[in-house]
Amino acid sequence: MLQIAGIALIATFLALIIKEQKPTFAFLLILFTGCAIFLFLVDQIHGIITTIEVLAQSAGINTMYVKTILKIIGIAYIAEFASHISKDAGMGAIAAKVELAGKILILALAVPILTVLIDTVIHMMPVK
Repeated sequence: MLQIAGIALIATFLALIIKEQKPTFAFLLILFTGCAIFLFLVDQIHGIITTIEVLAQSAGINTMYVKTILKIIGIAYIAEFASHISKDAGMGAIAAKVELAGKILILALAVPILTVLIDTVIHMMPVK
C-alpha cells in the first residue's frame, strides 16, 4: 500500500507542477498513473477471485451465480474507474453516461439471479 500511495502522491505533485505549462500532459500523467496502479493490483484481484471460487465450490454453490456476481463487481469497478477518469478530464456528461451504462449492464446480469431467487421463494410458500 505504501508503494501505491507513494506513486499516487508523486504523480499528483508532478501533475500539479506540469498542469501550469502543459495541462494535457498532466492529464496523461494522471491517466497512466491510474492504469499503473490498477495493473499493480491485478495479482491481488486474481487471488481474491480464485479464493471466492474455491469457497463457492466447497460450499456447493453453483459457479454460474458466483461468476455472475464477480462480473457484476467487475463492471462496477470498471465503470467507476472510467467515470472518474472522464470527470478528471472535465467530461462530466460522459462520466454520467458511463455510470448509467454500468448500472444497466449490472441489472442485465442480475436478472437471471433475481429470477431464480423469486422462483425459490414462490416454491417455498405453502400452497392454498
